[in-house]
Order: sequence, then C-alpha cells, then structure tokens
Amino acid sequence: MGAMVKDFFLEPEGDAGRVVSITEFTRRIKAVLESEVPPCWVRGEVSNFRRQSSGHCYFSLKDENSQLPCVLFRGNAARVELDLRDGMQVLGFGEVSVYEPRGAYQMIVRQVLQDGLGKLQQEFERLKKKLAAEGLFEPERKRPIPKMPATVGFITSPTGAAAQDFIRILKRRGWWGRVILLPVRVQGREAAPEMISMLEYAAGLSGLDVLVIGRGGGSLEDLWAFNEETLVRAVAACPLPVIAAVGHEIDFTLCDFAADLRAETPSAAAEVISSGFIECRDRLAAAGETLGELVERRMREEAREIEILRGRLATLSPHHRIEHYFLRLDDLANRLNAGSRADFQEKRSRIAGVASRLAQASPAIRLQLARQKWDSLRARYQCLLQAELQAHREKVRYLDKRLHSLGPDSVLKRGFVVVKDAEGNPLPRREGIAPGAKLINQFADGDLAVRAEGDGER
Repeated sequence: MGAMVKDFFLEPEGDAGRVVSITEFTRRIKAVLESEVPPCWVRGEVSNFRRQSSGHCYFSLKDENSQLPCVLFRGNAARVELDLRDGMQVLGFGEVSVYEPRGAYQMIVRQVLQDGLGKLQQEFERLKKKLAAEGLFEPERKRPIPKMPATVGFITSPTGAAAQDFIRILKRRGWWGRVILLPVRVQGREAAPEMISMLEYAAGLSGLDVLVIGRGGGSLEDLWAFNEETLVRAVAACPLPVIAAVGHEIDFTLCDFAADLRAETPSAAAEVISSGFIECRDRLAAAGETLGELVERRMREEAREIEILRGRLATLSPHHRIEHYFLRLDDLANRLNAGSRADFQEKRSRIAGVASRLAQASPAIRLQLARQKWDSLRARYQCLLQAELQAHREKVRYLDKRLHSLGPDSVLKRGFVVVKDAEGNPLPRREGIAPGAKLINQFADGDLAVRAEGDGER
C-alpha cells in the first residue's frame, strides 16, 4: 500500500493559480462584500459600546448565536437620539465594509432605532412588498422630470428648514423661475390626508411643470406620514412629475419609490431642478462668447482688408505720386548737402591733424615735458631721502632704549643693589672684605652705609 502513495507539489499556473498578496486578497473580499451585500436593517443587542474622543462610536450587535462589529461615525452619531449603552435592543441600518489593516468586516451604521420601533419597520417592509408587487415602483411608469421647469410646486411645511434650504439653493445657483409653496403638515395623523389634498389641488393648477414633496430628516416615526399607503398611491397617481425629497440621504420612504425621482434631501431636489437651467445658461454663455469671438475676428479681418485696399488706392493716386517726387527731391537735396558737409569736414580734420603734429614738434613743448620729468625725479628723490632719514632715526631710538635699559640706573630700578667700599669703588666679590669694614649699598633711590660683620655678611 505504501508503494501506491505519491507526493504532489502544486505549482501556480495561469491566473487562477496566481499568488496574490494579503492586501490584494483582502481588497477582493472587500469589493465582493460591499458590492453584493446591500444596505439593510439588522436587529441586535448592543455590547462593548465605547465612544472615542473623536465622536465615533464602536460597538457590537449580537443575538443568541452571532455578533456583528459596528462603527457609528461622528456625523451619523450626532443625528441618533438614543443614548446607546450595553444591553440595549436596537435596530441598525447600514452597509457592510471591510477594515483592511485587520482584515475584519464590520457594519457602517447610518441610523439606529430603538427596537420598539420594529413594528413600524415591519409595516414599512410589508407595504413596500405589497406596492412593489402591484408595479407601483416600476421604472417604466415613472415620468421624466423636465430639464428646465419654469414653475415648481413644493408641498412641505411652511415653517420647516426644508423650504428655506430649497429656496436658498435655487437662489444661490441663480435659477430663474417661480416657486409655489403649498403648505401642509408633514408629521402626525393629519399629515398624510393634507398632503393628498394638496396633491389633488396642485394637479388642478395650471402652469406647474414639476411637483416636489418632502421635508427634513427625522426618525422613522417622524417620517411615517410619507409611508402611508394612501399618500404613496396619490404620489404615484399624480399627473404631474413628482420629486420626493424626504429626510437625509440615508432616509428612505415609500414615497421615494413611488415618485418619479428621489432626491436625497430638499437641497438635492433644488439642485436637480436647477441643473438643466444652469447647463443651458452655461451653454448659452459659451455660445455667446464663441459668437462674440467669431464676430470680432471677422471684423478684424474685414478691417485689415479695408486698410490694405485703402493703401493700394492711395499709392495709385496722382496726388500720392506728386508727394512721392517731392520726397525724392528733398532726399536728393539732403544727400547733396550731406556730401558737401562730409567733404568739408574731412578737409578740416586733415588740417587739424597737421596742426597737431606741428604743435607736438615745437621746442617749447619738449622743454615743458623735460621740466615735468625733472620735477617728478626730484620729488621721488626727496621722498626716498626722507624715508632713509626716518629709518635711521628709528634705529637710533631703538639702540638708545636698549642702552638705557642695560645701564646701572635701570638695573637698580629692577631691585638690584651695588655694594661699594668707603671710597665708592664697586665690590664685585665679598672676598677680601674685612669684618667691620664700612660699606655703601647703592639703591635706586639713594645710598645706605653699612658695616661688614662675621664672615663678610651684614
């Protein structure tokens, strides 16, 4: 049996067997997960919750069998009204992502709701499936939004920030048109009936090109009026093109699916409405600039041609020919005068050269040059004599200083004493000095009489 066992060493072959790095492998997994797993709601219990100083929140959602790492970034965390803590049952909406440095997948949470709102979410999913099955959300039934609407109706709360943002964006982008604000309540039990009535009213108005329905962001409960079945059907049945602009980018309502176009926010709806106008305005401005450049260039070319023809006509006229002969006559006269002046100047220069050479050969000039040379030599001799005398003076001063420093007075000033006998003769040695002999010590400031004692020392 051992003879039947064989070892095989597999070599990578082709693209399927190509060796990849950990980074590339992780990026493949990231691409597959993020493209294949759509954003969704998940239910679970919060655990290991921590809030970083940056404002980002990290936690896990778990149930009986599994747990899911989650991250709630600061911008989304600011919109969450819940005080998240460990043990809380919540619903989280977001998309899956892969953190490449650790090779771990996690959920990027965009919205968090308390699990008590799960019934609304279930009702949302039920209505969505029901209306989708009826074909209410099919792209084929949606009408195109006019590229350049002149009159826009906006069904929203007159006191909300959505209307202000909508109009502000249109003004900032320079849109020319008319906005009709159709006031309704956008939250509560009466909100859906009021919006249905306003849709019917707007459909009867003449001149409306497009209709916007929406409000600012909020929780699922705040936005529930836009999930009412009656309002969703009314939006789908409206004869005017409808743009739904409800909440923030992560908020979805059934009206978004039923409308002809969904805008992430009311501000985004304003950008959609004004984009065609801005594009047309930019194209018109560009065409105007191009037309102006073409007209200006053609005018320059025509003006240049006119100038050429005018010049040719001027050269062929009799008056121009007479002027030409006048100029030629003046030119010949100037050349004659210039030639005469040049000949006269040449002769004057020759006379000046002869006079200069004659002056240079004069004895007076040669005598003057010899005198200048003599004065220069005398001045140099005096300078050299003064320098030699000064050097001898400096040498005498130096020798005098040295002689003076070696004299007896200088020696005495340095602390030495000259010992003399009674007659004033210097005694260079102590040998021969009798005890009791009178001696004289000569100091720098005077003499001092002393007597020799003992072996000749005082």
